[in-house]
Amino acid sequence: MKFLHTADWHIGKKINGFDLLDEQYHAFKKIVEIAKEEAVDGIIIAGDLYDSAIPSVAAVKAFDEMLMTLNIDEEFPIYAISGNHDGANRLNFGNSWLAKNELYLHTKLSEAFTPIETEDTQIFLLPFFDPIDARIYYGDKDSVEMRSINEAMARIVEDMEKLFNPAKKQILVTHFHVIGQKNQEYELTSETTSTVGGLRAVSGQLFENFDYVALGHLHLWQASPDEMIRYSGSPIKFNTKEAKNKKGVYIVDLDNKEEPTRFIEIPPHKDLIVLKGTYEELIAPEFYEKQPEKGTAFFSIKLTTRPTEKNVRQVLNSIYGDILELQYHLESVEGNWSVDALKERTVMNETELIESFYQETMREEGLTARQMKWVEEVFTDIRKGEEK
Repeated sequence: MKFLHTADWHIGKKINGFDLLDEQYHAFKKIVEIAKEEAVDGIIIAGDLYDSAIPSVAAVKAFDEMLMTLNIDEEFPIYAISGNHDGANRLNFGNSWLAKNELYLHTKLSEAFTPIETEDTQIFLLPFFDPIDARIYYGDKDSVEMRSINEAMARIVEDMEKLFNPAKKQILVTHFHVIGQKNQEYELTSETTSTVGGLRAVSGQLFENFDYVALGHLHLWQASPDEMIRYSGSPIKFNTKEAKNKKGVYIVDLDNKEEPTRFIEIPPHKDLIVLKGTYEELIAPEFYEKQPEKGTAFFSIKLTTRPTEKNVRQVLNSIYGDILELQYHLESVEGNWSVDALKERTVMNETELIESFYQETMREEGLTARQMKWVEEVFTDIRKGEEK
């Protein structure tokens, strides 16, 4: 089976008020072109279809058009799951008649145990879930087992393997932070505002019996833990941490022993560029004339000095156009927090931020395991409440 692996579309996402829908449409058109040129047998979308559990009307319309193009117009089978940003309950509609058109969109844990069967492959679609979802599925909400996402995943994978057809290959599609020997340094390169559980690690060793694991969640394809356990990364740049990274999709051909996976770049329609320097340097013609023409790129500007001029942003906007953010990266800041300490806080998830705050205010080592469990359950309840 030959397929295109993509993920983390985040349809409807905005960065500091800037709408990215045009960039998402452009990337989508490239995905269609690649799928047709490569003559793939299907398209995998590994979660985070939308950026919000309650997407805007424009986002829903855009995603509907994209599915229509891929599945109805171009007749590609689609294998998709919900991610931590998606409202699983809202995506879970019309599954029976969608499946008749080979559009498989799984949003419930229970659906993961019914693999999609092709002539030579079994495709297991495992949407994002919390440990409590697994405990409820297995009928023991208050069990002391499956308290971590790794423990829950181990139980789920064990049961999936019982369904393996030895005459076929097995593909898993899921949406978690999976660690292996090759991606330890990429632990914090996902969304910094992901919900609790999003950055709780799953061991890649759990998936060793699958022929390929198509992952979503981390936005960098370089974060793949293994040759056959891969992140496709997001199709466009959503964060300044991703500014220097190429975006694209994976073409996976399980029958090609020499080159089973191949990354194909999607060039940015409107690039995201980080500029750093003094105010005087950035407003000098010899500097800004080397940058993309005004309006053709998004800019994140980091000033290393604080200028005396009052209308700094107005001047920079007149030169560069779409400035996503303007930051001051000075040698020191007021108070006891260093710039490095502030940067560190920007890559923490909710639980880590609370634990850091607790350590600083209570002067204790950190949250106990029981306290950590309480915090995670609170955020889990909040996330589920947002989906209702």
